[in-house]
Amino acid sequence: MSALLQEPEIVLRPMRETDVPTVLAIEERVAITPWTEGIFSGCIGVGYSCWVCTDDDEVVGFGVLSYGSGEAHILNIAIDSPAQGKGLGRRMMRHLLEQAESYGAETTFLEVRPSNKNAVGLYESLGFNQVGLRREYYPTRDKGREDALILAISGFTETL
Repeated sequence: MSALLQEPEIVLRPMRETDVPTVLAIEERVAITPWTEGIFSGCIGVGYSCWVCTDDDEVVGFGVLSYGSGEAHILNIAIDSPAQGKGLGRRMMRHLLEQAESYGAETTFLEVRPSNKNAVGLYESLGFNQVGLRREYYPTRDKGREDALILAISGFTETL
């Protein structure tokens, strides 16, 4: 009798302080200008909506959302390189949008590098639209600067 193969269990759960070292390692692998440990700990400490995505109990991604005054802001989202391309980024984005809605946000904003074509495509497929541009917002690896697209979505329940 052959053993049955089980699919890994993908779980989204609140980020804990004990997750920060793993989250930081993912951030350092995938981000051009990564956040620091203090930024992640601070987000947890002030009560932002901080989440991790686990695959068989291993943290493979995260998302951070702030909210207030009828709007939300996706501050950071990343999926570790080996786990990319499996729909986990979309799943985390949907979860963050559901969180924003549960907090009463009418509009959710985010910034993204125009050069991050995969992320821009994901956000647009979820219903985000460009509402502005921040010139020279992001530092680059070569000491230059890159613009940020400001994207927003309103009434996202219908688009999910």
